[in-house]
Amino acid sequence: TSTREIAAAAKANIGSIAYHFGGKEQLRDACAGHIVQTVASVADPVLAALPLPDFPAAAETQFRLAAERMAGFLVAAPEVSSFVQFILREIQHPGPAFDIIYAGLVERVHRRLCAIWAVASGDDAESDRTKIAVFTMIGQTVYFRIAREAVLRRMGWQEIGPAEAGLITTAVLENTLAALAAHRERMP
Repeated sequence: TSTREIAAAAKANIGSIAYHFGGKEQLRDACAGHIVQTVASVADPVLAALPLPDFPAAAETQFRLAAERMAGFLVAAPEVSSFVQFILREIQHPGPAFDIIYAGLVERVHRRLCAIWAVASGDDAESDRTKIAVFTMIGQTVYFRIAREAVLRRMGWQEIGPAEAGLITTAVLENTLAALAAHRERMP
């Protein structure tokens, strides 16, 4: 996309991109920063603001809260569609914007969820099993945003409103808790 096209879509003067951001790449970085800040405003009340739980039941409760909040936001919030498209493009073609998203969102949220999962499961937060389990939970949630049109058509829904988002969140949470229980059983 050219800066001219970006300015036209924003109904702004083409010079305003250079004036406010320095150029197209810096605008992309600013967009990445905006996504990180927006998602942090949703995730931080459950992840960053709460202390790391010190026993399994409390960790499971915190993990449940985080999964519910994340699923509700990713599935139902309208602005998330453009966020996910942006993030997926940056993951496929990493550059400076991906570094911003990775450090400010992916690594930070994933690391915190791994720490909570570790307390809940009894496994090490940095083990491959823990990291993959958390990526799996995130992936099932993200799928409902990426494949939104397929989900709507297959389910016969007109939209994913609060009721539909609740069904999705419940399914993701049940899968996550089942995975956590299986993870615990495999621990020595």
